[in-house]
Amino acid sequence: MEASIGLIDTAGHASGSKELLWSASIFAGIIMCKTVYELTGVVSPILFKGYSKLDNKVKLEWNNRGFSTVHAIIVAAGSLYLLLASNLFDESDDELIVNRTSTLSDTILGVSIGYFLTDLAMIIYNFPALGGMEYVLHHGLSMYSIIQSLLSGQALIYILMVLFSESTTPFVNLRWYLDVASQKSSKLYIFNGVALFLGWLVARILLFVYYFYHMFIHFDQVKEVYPLGFYSLLAVPPVLTLMNLFWFWKIARGLVKTLKKARHNE
Repeated sequence: MEASIGLIDTAGHASGSKELLWSASIFAGIIMCKTVYELTGVVSPILFKGYSKLDNKVKLEWNNRGFSTVHAIIVAAGSLYLLLASNLFDESDDELIVNRTSTLSDTILGVSIGYFLTDLAMIIYNFPALGGMEYVLHHGLSMYSIIQSLLSGQALIYILMVLFSESTTPFVNLRWYLDVASQKSSKLYIFNGVALFLGWLVARILLFVYYFYHMFIHFDQVKEVYPLGFYSLLAVPPVLTLMNLFWFWKIARGLVKTLKKARHNE
């Protein structure tokens, strides 16, 4: 029986059990964010004595980055497993690669939606303390794409590729933590900066190049995605790529500045 939610084609994919799984996963993502946010506030004073001296706005971002780190680790690990370790996208399978999903993949997408909803709500409510319009755009586009894939059961492989780029988030957050803790001259800050540069290059630049290459060689299958999903696959990733290139330029500039300062202090 054919079905649709707005412009999203859910024919042959949505069911009562799946809708329950989706709802539970999204709720779990929201609860995860709330729990880690509170735990970060409890653990941080023990690990960093200067936490109690931070003003409320900085504490807000400190705790916020706690759950963004946990989310990044979960979705990056899940995406890597599904893309490389599982046989979900085995090329020898006759099923179209753009139509493959699993319970685990749906769960990961649901948790990620829960995270983006929570983080976006915090960003808007505290705007611009937790980030400007570029973060609103990034989260909006991410949720737009993930929700389409979850409800339609299509293009999951490309959503997972994009979600794996979240693997750079822990390095971004550690850089911020060290900056707030006045550790910009530490070796850990330098090593993290190099790791962030290399990680961003691999996960947010080269991976996106592979994304477009994979779409090109599987374009006969990509065209089988329902219209809104198809055009979203063509339109959203280039926007994210431009954003990633802009941030990569800023990361590269910051790394060069840090390395020059480190050499000057030797």
